[in-house]
Amino acid sequence: MKPTLYLVSLMLIFTSCSNIKVEKQKKITINKTDSTVIKHFFNSALTQGKSYEWLRDLTSNIGGRLSGSPEAQKAVEWGENLMKKSNFDKVWLQPVMVPHWIRGEKEQAYFTSNNIKYKVPICALGGSIATPKNGISGEVIEVKSLKEAEQLGEKLRGKIVFFNRPFDATLIETFRAYGGCVDQRVYGAKTTGKFGVLGVIVRSMTSYIDDYPHTGNMHYGDIPENKKVPTAAISTKASNLLSEKLKENPSLKFYFKQNCKTLPDAPSFNVIGEITGSKYPKKYITVGGHLDSWDLAQGAQDDGAGIVQSLAVAQLLKTNQIKPKHTIRVVLFMNEENGLRGGKKYAEEAKTKNEIHIAALESDAGGFTPRGFSFSATLKNQDLIKSWKTLLAPYGLNDFEEGHSGADIGPLKSKTISLVDYRPDSQRYFKYHHSALDTFEIVNKRELELGSASLTSMIYLLDTYLN
Repeated sequence: MKPTLYLVSLMLIFTSCSNIKVEKQKKITINKTDSTVIKHFFNSALTQGKSYEWLRDLTSNIGGRLSGSPEAQKAVEWGENLMKKSNFDKVWLQPVMVPHWIRGEKEQAYFTSNNIKYKVPICALGGSIATPKNGISGEVIEVKSLKEAEQLGEKLRGKIVFFNRPFDATLIETFRAYGGCVDQRVYGAKTTGKFGVLGVIVRSMTSYIDDYPHTGNMHYGDIPENKKVPTAAISTKASNLLSEKLKENPSLKFYFKQNCKTLPDAPSFNVIGEITGSKYPKKYITVGGHLDSWDLAQGAQDDGAGIVQSLAVAQLLKTNQIKPKHTIRVVLFMNEENGLRGGKKYAEEAKTKNEIHIAALESDAGGFTPRGFSFSATLKNQDLIKSWKTLLAPYGLNDFEEGHSGADIGPLKSKTISLVDYRPDSQRYFKYHHSALDTFEIVNKRELELGSASLTSMIYLLDTYLN
């Protein structure tokens, strides 16, 4: 070996060794107290956690909790009573007016092709008008996007528009797949109503091929009343069948009937419980999920899981004798699903009272295995939050990324607040989301309790290191 090459090799080896030494030094600097506290949170959740039984009670004894419904009011009372029994320092109800949409009798749908009748599982989309008493029937035009529908324009008149863009199966993060096609559900009727269509049917927002339609909110925007058309979701299995039969028979007729109605806004509440801060009682850290759910099932994953995990934060802090420096608020938001009135009301009142919110954390992605957090914060706090990955990675919390930070806490956004969104594994979420499958039985106790400990650990770190 030439002397020059030998010296270069020695330098590379020395540099490599130095890097290894620096990495070891970084690991040694982990705060052992934080590590121990977080370990106790997980131990407590897995051996003494109450999230699962709370969820059983909420879902089995109350069920679906659509804003404005009697069930939503029962859920408010349930949350208030549970907070009082859990010895929060302060518990109160924050009034908010919410939309009140009802589904009515079960929907019906079928299509006929070559004298064969095919029944179709459908459900009205939240906010839709009803069909005429005897339903509607018409030829179908299939489109893949709002843009395609716009381009067809007058050719849509007198037809039923079928939006059939599926989830992008190549996207590992299924929330991105959802975001890539949900616009057809939300704005399909607004886009096509002006062209005189009879109605709109939309492929359900799921990657699973089954016979369960998924509801969800839709908007008419500012189109005139006479341009509003009934809108429903159909199951993915039925979507594939309808698309196939349309290729064979473009003039087939589709029939559907739904009986939904929008009533005047109804009074409701956010449920708020507080643990007073020992050092900064007038500075707040909020953690929460949404108490309302769609009416087709029990709302276990969306968002019963987030509700009980947020309540568990207070339980796990108390169990481990952690007295937070800042005041911790657990907020059970009302009306995330079809209006976001609760989140907006909470932020509006906080602004009116000049409250200082330094951070907020939301759980609204199901009770599945913990994966990490996404966040929106100042550059300084982004770096700080990312540094906690070393502490949380042993519990499966490896994903730390800037991005979405939750719908209900979104209205709190400012130049200084740190907004954090809990992100469990997303692969199964959209099997259940907004469908009749979202029941208590599909929730795994261990996964749910791990999520409770994950939220508590993040709240603990935010409280410890933010000012």
